Amino acid sequence: MNIHEYQAKAVLRAFSAPVANGFPAFTPEEAVEAAKKLGGPLWVVKTQIHAGGRGKGKFKEPEAGDKGGVRLARSIEEVETFARQMLGATLVTVQTGPAGKQVHRLYIEDGANIDKEFYLSALVDRVTSRISFVLSTEGGVNIEDVAHNTPEKIHSFSVDPATGIMPHHGRAAAKALGLTGEGAKQIESLVTRLYTAFVNKDMSMLEINPLIVQSNGQLRVLDAKVSFDSNALYRHPDIVALRDETEEDAKEIEASKHDLNYITLDGTIGCMVNGAGLAMATMDIIKLYGESPANFLDVGGGATKEKVTAAFKILTADSNVKGILINIFGGIMRCDVIAEGVIAAVKDVGLKVPLVVRLEGTNVDLGKKYIRESGLNVISADDLDDAAQKIVNAVRAAA
Repeated sequence: MNIHEYQAKAVLRAFSAPVANGFPAFTPEEAVEAAKKLGGPLWVVKTQIHAGGRGKGKFKEPEAGDKGGVRLARSIEEVETFARQMLGATLVTVQTGPAGKQVHRLYIEDGANIDKEFYLSALVDRVTSRISFVLSTEGGVNIEDVAHNTPEKIHSFSVDPATGIMPHHGRAAAKALGLTGEGAKQIESLVTRLYTAFVNKDMSMLEINPLIVQSNGQLRVLDAKVSFDSNALYRHPDIVALRDETEEDAKEIEASKHDLNYITLDGTIGCMVNGAGLAMATMDIIKLYGESPANFLDVGGGATKEKVTAAFKILTADSNVKGILINIFGGIMRCDVIAEGVIAAVKDVGLKVPLVVRLEGTNVDLGKKYIRESGLNVISADDLDDAAQKIVNAVRAAA
């Protein structure tokens, strides 16, 4: 689960990380009120969307201006002007895709005099099963570009969970960033606090870009991006309360209500599969035959008729879906349950696109019998290769 920058900073502030004062704003009037509370004389007006690259982003609407989604204001009047321009406008960044994201909220923050910019992140290293820190003196730019052009400027170390964060980790961070004296003490303290926050809040990723040294020598978290392990959210109702559903795909939200593993993609063939491995193989073979999947959808091993019906409705609600492939291998899952769910869903919402069904495993004959006797216009397939070819051909023929 992702949260906004201002929410991430509030979480980090609770662990005593050096974060500037700031307030969220949902209207121009709230932006002005926030600026007055902060006092100035320099404010930063930041769009709040779940995507990076906001500062270099461009708004679709000309009236929103061409200064990007992060702007410096030197008067309260400028704060209000920027707020009116950006709220409700659509910001396109390298991470949003061409559709962009509509801006519903801003963050008004104290400005800072920047002396140096660093990059710092913490993430779960799946290879070592440890939390790893990644640091670079090249802050404020895309870390991917640094990794590609100057990989020697990226440093990392991992933390053994048996010992937790230790003083030598702080010293390693200071060395990587070239900090000495008071600066070294500050980064050592910050790394400890970030590690504590990461573990205590079950984060999956924490990125600070940039981490700055101000002209007075003090470190400050200038931008923060935090993601949480969704499987651990039951332990953190305070984090769940930060969820912004306007930043999420409506179909993915609906799928989560039915405990379905669903991710929207940009293809035209909707897929309903049980098991993540089989789902990936299904998407791969659709690509092999020249089309693209519209989604990843794993209904799980113990799906009920109701869950299958819900999954089918989500697929048919996607206007990009020009055909549907249902590929079920019944181990724990029973093929007759899948068939009943599909029949119920089709009768409820109708069927306007080609549908190919491949069933194999437990109660497969009964499942096929249900579909055959349902009177539905369903194309039956014998195996995965046959199913993929049939749905691709059907979509192309209907185009």
